[in-house]
Amino acid sequence: MGLRDRIAAELTAALHGGDLRLERYATPPGDPGLFGIAPGDPVWRVHGQATGMLVGGFAALMLQSLHPLAMAGVDQHSDFRADPVGRLNGTVRFITTTTFGSAPAAREVVGLVRRIHTRVHGTAPDGRAYRADDPGLLTWVHTAEVSSFLAGHQGYAPRRQRLTPAGCDAYYRQAAPMAEALGAWGVPRSCAEAADYLTRMRPQLHATAAALDSVRFLRAFGRNRRERLVVGLLMNASVGILPGWARAELGIHRPAPVRTGWDRPLATAVGRTLEWGLGPSQIQAAARARLSGVPPKSPSA
Repeated sequence: MGLRDRIAAELTAALHGGDLRLERYATPPGDPGLFGIAPGDPVWRVHGQATGMLVGGFAALMLQSLHPLAMAGVDQHSDFRADPVGRLNGTVRFITTTTFGSAPAAREVVGLVRRIHTRVHGTAPDGRAYRADDPGLLTWVHTAEVSSFLAGHQGYAPRRQRLTPAGCDAYYRQAAPMAEALGAWGVPRSCAEAADYLTRMRPQLHATAAALDSVRFLRAFGRNRRERLVVGLLMNASVGILPGWARAELGIHRPAPVRTGWDRPLATAVGRTLEWGLGPSQIQAAARARLSGVPPKSPSA
């Protein structure tokens, strides 16, 4: 197995559990998907760009952790410490299926997540009750996620692939129904609305002991030395796209010259290497074929 094949195999295992489940994206022919996302749309472009999504994904996890109730739910109910790859696979599956998958496949993953959320409830260390299916909490998790994905894309996608200001607004608008399908309310639909939302949320956000522990766990994540090195470089890059107040809350002190002169070039180089290893996306190819109405080829064809 050559270097490119090894990279592709390791990334597929880490992100998708080793099986891309292409039938989710390839059939039925002509199906427009649950949210009507097509090639060239802002959500397709952002969610299909590997480096931006990896950097943005780590930033999203750190930003989400600053909501004490969201973090309590993860800390008390998630198995991310015992099975971090399994947890990652579930998150990636939801994003890829709702973005590129058929309507039946997207409904299936939305229903699964909604059922899981009904079981996640309890009391945070500060004495407040929480529920994962609370509409306000769902809006927080979504907004922290998509704002980080967009920041990762705008910072790490090749310049010709980055979105215009109007495209950034359209990204929020297209992504909002995904959160609403899970039960979120008042989801931001533009950059201005997202910025206003984050400003309004700021007084409620701070780093709990669980949040700090989760960030330490992320920074050491990896099944071997090579994975830990790659994760460390991408985590450093994700720190650079966090709002300054979020870095301060998490106690992360990384000077701006280091973030721009060291972290960004290294993460860009790592990301391009990973993209080269992955090659053209099989998931996106299957989705394009479905959208065009082309039936998938049989194994004997």
